Parts: sequence; C-alpha cells; structure tokens
Amino acid sequence: MSPALTVSLPILLLSCVVFSVSGVLKLAVTPDTGTTLIISSAKVKGCKVCKGAGLSRQCGTSLLLKESTPVSLVFECTTPQDVFRVEIVRDIECTTSSCNGHIIQADSWTLPFLSFNRKFTWNLKASEPKALKVDFTSTGLRQMNPSQICPDGHSYTLQVLQPTEKVSIGKYCSLGSIRSIQIQNLGSFSLDVRAGQKLEERRFNVSVGEEIKTFAKITLTVPSGSSSSILLSANYPNSFPDDDVMEWYFQVPDQHKTSVQFLNLTQPHCLKKETAVEYHTKKRLAFLLSLTEPQLDTVLGSFSLMLRNCEMDRRKVGSPGLSLKLKVSTTNASLSESCKVDMRDLDGLSLYIEKLRPASGCEMKMNFVTKEKITVTSDCILAFNNCSAEDVHVTAVRVIECNQLKDCPKSPVRLTVPMLPPCIPSPLSSVTWTLRAPLHGTVELTSPIGPLKQSLPGQSCNDSIIIKVAEDDGVPIGLYCPHGAIEKIQIHKQMSVTVSSTGDKAMLSFKHVKHVLNAIFRDAISERYIFSVSSKKETPVLLATPGWPVGMKSFSTVSWIVSVPPNMEAVLTFTNLSQPKCRNHHTNINVQKMNHAEEDYSRREDQEAKNEITVAENFYLNMSNCNPEKGSFSVITRITLQNRNKSLLAIILGVVAAVIVIFVIVLVVVCVVIKKKKKINHQVSIYNPNGSNFTKTRKDNESHVYASIEDTMVYTCLMTNNAETGVYGEFDTSPITGHTNSQKPLFPKDTGADDIEVGVYNPFRFPSQQVPPLPDRPPSQPLVDNEIYSSDKERPPNVEPEQEEEGGH
Repeated sequence: MSPALTVSLPILLLSCVVFSVSGVLKLAVTPDTGTTLIISSAKVKGCKVCKGAGLSRQCGTSLLLKESTPVSLVFECTTPQDVFRVEIVRDIECTTSSCNGHIIQADSWTLPFLSFNRKFTWNLKASEPKALKVDFTSTGLRQMNPSQICPDGHSYTLQVLQPTEKVSIGKYCSLGSIRSIQIQNLGSFSLDVRAGQKLEERRFNVSVGEEIKTFAKITLTVPSGSSSSILLSANYPNSFPDDDVMEWYFQVPDQHKTSVQFLNLTQPHCLKKETAVEYHTKKRLAFLLSLTEPQLDTVLGSFSLMLRNCEMDRRKVGSPGLSLKLKVSTTNASLSESCKVDMRDLDGLSLYIEKLRPASGCEMKMNFVTKEKITVTSDCILAFNNCSAEDVHVTAVRVIECNQLKDCPKSPVRLTVPMLPPCIPSPLSSVTWTLRAPLHGTVELTSPIGPLKQSLPGQSCNDSIIIKVAEDDGVPIGLYCPHGAIEKIQIHKQMSVTVSSTGDKAMLSFKHVKHVLNAIFRDAISERYIFSVSSKKETPVLLATPGWPVGMKSFSTVSWIVSVPPNMEAVLTFTNLSQPKCRNHHTNINVQKMNHAEEDYSRREDQEAKNEITVAENFYLNMSNCNPEKGSFSVITRITLQNRNKSLLAIILGVVAAVIVIFVIVLVVVCVVIKKKKKINHQVSIYNPNGSNFTKTRKDNESHVYASIEDTMVYTCLMTNNAETGVYGEFDTSPITGHTNSQKPLFPKDTGADDIEVGVYNPFRFPSQQVPPLPDRPPSQPLVDNEIYSSDKERPPNVEPEQEEEGGH
C-alpha cells in the first residue's frame, strides 16, 4: 500500500460486492490500515448488522472493525441506510516538531455506502506546550448556526476535549474567511456527509502550532473592502465553558478599520472573576471591556479578540450561561477622517497627542494645520490620515486645586477616563489627575467599584487598569488596582493619580467612559498617609509602606486602620523588612487596638522583636521613619484572618490549668496552717477592742506578749470587718519596745462616712462611739509585717517580749 494512502482518509473498500436479497443487504469490505469503521444504529429493534458466517457469525445493532482484512457484512432489513450510520475514524498525533498525518478527503466510495449518512472523524492530539494546527487556506471555512445545513452537504465540526467536558468550537461550511484553527491537548475534527452526497476531494494540512494560552484559537483573513461575518461562542447556543478563554485572530488589510458588536448576549451568574472581552493589536496594545460595554468600532489593522468566562454559579435551576454572537464588520479607512472635539465630553481633561513614527505615512491635523504634536485644551477640529493605533500616542491630564478648604469642591470629584472622539485612531495610554489640596488639607480617594488592592509581589494586579498614586514631586506612594481590601486612601500632601493599563496595554475603549475613583478634599490628618483597610477571610492582604520598595521619606508617618470581622482575629506578619541606620530619632512599628491606650506591639530599628503578632479586634498599624544615615525603611505587612475559636480554646485551657495549680497550692497551704494550729500549746494575749485583755498563762503563770504571730490567726477579724466597708485603714504594725503615754489616733475623728468617695482610696475612719484606734507608734520605728502588740495598759514597763518556743506561733 502506498504511503499516500496511509495518511489519507481511509479507502475502505478495495473490493466491494453487493447482494440484494429480499430484506437483506450484503456487502464485502476491506477497511484501510490505521482506520476504524463504526456502523451504529439508534434503533434497538428491527434491524441488525452481521459479519462472518457459520459459527463465527456475529450480529447486533452496531459493529466496529479495525482489521484491514476483508469482511462480509449483512444488513438484515430492507432499508438499512435509514437505520444505520457509518463513521470512519483516524488518529493524528503531533509531537513538538511534527505530525504523523494530514486530513485528506478522497473520493473512493462505492455505491452501497454512498446511500448511508457518513461521518469522517480525525482524532487530534497535540504535544504540550505546542498546539495542533489545522490549515484551511485552500478553501476557507465559515461558521454556521448549529441548526443550519451547509449548501454543499459537507458540514465540519471541531471539538476540544477539556478535563470535564467536550467543547464544541463550532459548525462550519466551506468557503469562508477562517484560515486555521489551533487547539490544545486533545480534540477532534469531523466531516458529516448526508446520504447520497458525493465526497469532495480536499486536503487540510495538520502541523505543530504555537504555544497558545486558550483552549482554541481561530484565525480569520478579512478581505479588502467592506465585509461582515458572524462568529459564535463555543457550545452556542449553550453556555461557553466555565472559567475558560477562547481567541479569534483577525488578519485585516492595512488602512482598514474593524468594528465589533455582540448579539444575542446572555450573561451567567458569576461566583468568581467576571466575564470580559480583551482586544490586542499588532504592538500588543490591549483593551479589556465587559460584555455589556460598547465594543471597539475603530480598530485599525489586525487584532485579536479573547472571550473570557467567569466561574459560573450553576446551583440555581435554569441559571443562564454565557453565549453570544460576534458581528465583525470591516471597511476601508484610507480616506482622511475629521471630527470636532467638544471639551465638555472630556470632563475638563487636556489631550496630548503625539506622532510616534516620523517616517510613517500618518498625517495629523488640528484645525486643518499639520502637526507632529497636538495639545487639545479647547474645542477644535482634528483629522488623521493613514494613521493606525501604533502611529499615535494619546494621554490626558487634568489639574484640580483649591487654595482654601472652604473653596474646595464640597462633593466628591469623579475621576473618569473620558470618551474620545471616534476619529482619534489610538486609545488613551494614560490619564493623570493632579490634586492640590490647601496647606492644611487632605486628599481622600475612594473607589466606586469597591476596595483597592496594592500591587505587590504575591499580590499582582490582573485587572485591565493600574492606579499609580504619587506625591507632587513624582515620588510614588504605591500602585493599586480594583478588587482588594483598601477602602480609603488619605494623603496630607499634594499628589497625583495616574490611571493606565497593566503592562504595555493601552487604556479603554474609544467609546467608553470609565469611572475609576472619587476624590474629595478634607481637613488635615495627623499622619502623612492613612489607609482604611477591611480585611477578608478569603484571601490574605498585603500592605506595603509608601514608596515600597525604595523606602519611606525621612520623618514620614503612615497608619493603617484595619477592621477585623466579629469572631475573627488577624495574624500580622512583617516581611521584606528593611531597617536603616538612623541619624536622628528611630523607626517605629506599632500595633494598637482601637479604644485601647496600651500598645500590643512596638519595635524600633535597634530592637529585636518578634515578626508576628495576633490581634483579636479592630486595630491601628502605625509606622514612622527616622532621618536615615544609611539604608531605608520599608516593610510589607501580611494580614491573615483566622477563626478566634482556636485561640480562645487555648486561653481557656491555660486559665483552667492555672486555676488548678492555684487550687493545689492553696490546698497545701491550708493543710500546713491546720497542722501548725494543732501544735500550738501556749496562750496568746489577745487585744479586746472593748477595753479588756484576756490572757492565757503558761505553767509559771507569767504574763507574756508575743512580737510575731500568724496573720491568719490575728488579722482575720479586722480584715473581714474592713472588707465589708470596701476600704482599709492604714495600720501601724511596728513592734512595741515599751509603754508610751501619748495616744495619737491614726485616723481623723471629724470626718464622717458620708464623705468617702467611691472608687478612691481613703483611710478607714472610726466613729467616736465605736472601737478606739490603735495607738500611734514613734516615727523612728520601722514597719514590720506579721507583728501585733498587746495593750499598753496591761504591760509592766520592765517586761520584754518573750521569744516563742520552737514550733510555736
């Protein structure tokens, strides 16, 4: 068998013999090498196909043949072509450098199979990271609605095998602008030929493609002049694949402009991300738009369109998916176009238009005068001849200032990307607002579409725009984008806000107005910068010091006001910390809970401290820089939320353990005290507050006093009485060395109980009719704990205190 036959669409019948008997159709076939013949029926009863004869005869409603040997087939019904369908399958596999075959339609059918509905399928396998490419340059294809029938009876279908489903890229007919299709991983390309239709002889080359980042890429070649085509999203009219991307690339002749419209759009309910369409031009300028926004209508030259789906919410019954039709229209734009610029449409912005390539054929005019650079500050007429997006660079600037706070705008100023006139061939590269607050004023920025995110390593911005906030001298404060945790930015300084697209992308659509930020002037704040942050459990938040990674300005301060959800706690980790050598003052990192005077964390540049702290409620994170002699001060703070239950459990267990330890200690002390009480066999002189002392004597009947006894044995009553009043007196417990005649009260006699202030320490006061105060002691006597004194009245002057017996108290 020749090599050409081994890579062609299978020649199934080298020999074919047909016998038509009443109710039976017999056919002898020999499948080609490398092909699989599948004969199947949708009907369970009424007709069978058999192969072989005698004991080896096999019959059923379907049959699969892989061997390239002759076989006899018998269809046991009168009209098997109305029941059975014939499919011929071949596999094509590519490595990273070559493929083992091509798609070849050969007209080699015999009459019996001509009356059947036939399907020719080529299973395709790419080798990562390269895609597999099918080239249709010879005829071209055009996409059709799945319900439509191709005029020549040949309908092509492309499918891609995703991890969870088969995705239909589309149904196609011959003669169109589609020149090639590339797919990742696995897929299939099939041709359906209706019964009685003779197969057209065609060849589609299969080769190794690019490293694409979408599951499919379709390339179209747009003819010169005016043309229009309709394209359908994958799986149309059903939903586009969940959380996936597909690309169309349009090769457009020079000096032609293209417009895109979305028809029959249905939008899904999204759990994560958003549906979007992204446009890329020759020089990688890009525009990212939502599907409901006006699409591009003045794209010059070739471009690509990428359709992105979100992570859809399929929990609701009947939840719509993503589906749409793309209407792509192209016209010749070689003639010069002019348009009038109305400054009211630019929201006070001034336009700066610059010709990038002096040698190009692009010609720019303002009020009919040719210019290389154009500054638009008032109404005018612009004209561009033979200018593409790559030839022109467009920026916009606006200054907003006030000298006194009372003269500043009272309501927030909307910072919006303006709608450009359609004659301008290039979109905005950037928009800058310079905000000049009064001397004692503050600029406050908020986002109308939700909190902002700081662009940092590990927290990159994947959105279409990037917001650069800088001081008046151009020193950057930070880069930000939507979908973050920063709800408010306050800056006590004149500053600027520049909005551009991420990377080397251009701004938004020519016909689209984008409200990016709100700015308002307020009273001065205590810090140089204040950020209000609403932390979320789903993702950690990264916050960097202003000017990161260069470092904060000398003596500058910054605060983050961080809110923590109920029953949660924030774990702060200080990473990428750079500390300077300070000439004056110190750097400081402080963490303090709201409505708390004490700090939870404090660190200077010359101190060693832990780099992680846990805070269980809303808090302030404050940082300040010194005057660096060497190095810089910069830090990234990572805030991660976690449930508070775990830490509470640890605290509870710790408290329980401490209580148990204290209980054991108290129990031991009580046992020791009881044991010591039992050992006491002597008597103690007890002070009677009513005026008499009762003394127990030893064997010699001598009167004794003791300089030291147990607190618990003597002070218990006094402490109990005082505790009932809520205050305690100042008792002098100096040892008595002899009798003293002077009796000086420790407490004032002329103050009553009504004068005692609640919550303030006051000396204990005795009313005149109650117990007299203890005698005063000479000021030269030291105060000694655990001592008590007998009444002066009952002690002989020459009697000294006698030491206790060993073991006594």
